[in-house]
Amino acid sequence: MAREGTVLLTGASGFVGSAVARRLRSAGFNVRALVRPTSPVAHLSDLSLDFATGALRDAEAVRNAMTGARFLFHVAADYRLWARDPNELTQTNVAGTRLLMQEAMRAGVERVVYTSSVATLTARADGTSADETMPLDEHQAIGVYKRSKVAAERAVEELIAQGLPAVIVNPSTPIGPSDVKPTPTGRIIVEAASGRMPAFVDTGLNMVHVDDVAEGHLAAFERGRIGERYVLGGQNASLAEILATVAEAVGRRPPRIRIPRRALMPFAHVSEAIARRTGREPMLTLDGLRMSKNKMFFSSVKAERELGYRARPYREGITDAIEWFRRAGYLRR
Repeated sequence: MAREGTVLLTGASGFVGSAVARRLRSAGFNVRALVRPTSPVAHLSDLSLDFATGALRDAEAVRNAMTGARFLFHVAADYRLWARDPNELTQTNVAGTRLLMQEAMRAGVERVVYTSSVATLTARADGTSADETMPLDEHQAIGVYKRSKVAAERAVEELIAQGLPAVIVNPSTPIGPSDVKPTPTGRIIVEAASGRMPAFVDTGLNMVHVDDVAEGHLAAFERGRIGERYVLGGQNASLAEILATVAEAVGRRPPRIRIPRRALMPFAHVSEAIARRTGREPMLTLDGLRMSKNKMFFSSVKAERELGYRARPYREGITDAIEWFRRAGYLRR
């Protein structure tokens, strides 16, 4: 694909979005970033982005930001496993996505890369890797975040059938630098590196460096097939292995205690009750525990074959994340 013309990018202030913004700029694109008025943008100051202000649900702001854009990368999402008002996730992830894609069609955008998630795929109960051939039914999704991402992906697919020139990418669990918020996974790294995770449950994740996810976005733009979805993952690892890798990186002893999932349910209830009063996101959630029943293991073979996608060892992502969290003041040396 030609790189002349403006890319409209949503989610540039977020973790994956900032990595995508950096990769697009290094590839020579002009990038217009649609950000909310309250979004942090200091970490983007070196990228020479053209900022447009507005929310995904603001039709006028979206239409204005779309004016003159040739391409669209929709990376923005409300990524929380708990929210005091769950409807906020649905409105941003589903209604906001549908509005943005409809405006892209109206404006004649030539190509769209939509950032979905492996949350829209069915994890295998036997612990083997799932792939793009296993879409998750919305009614079987655990928690409002997963349901919203499934519904958003289905909305994009409906619009693709009506002519939207979109490619879908499904990142697994990104880790690495510039996790400003941080994400739920980033919080686990911070807590583990600080010695505040003495135990673990028997689960697993597919971990991938955020810069490899950004590279996968560009590959999907250049080589992805319209209407197809591509898992952008890295390595499968048990939570015990992940925590041991974090511990090794900071010179701590890894946790040795495995706790039954059911034993943590009361603590999740208490954590969410406190969160409802304080408004602060709980460290432990009921949905998170329920999702941990199956190992979230995935395969990126399709992206490797069709896009030339490659991912580095997840250990490098953890190392880069820890170093960035230290520089940003989340961790003491």
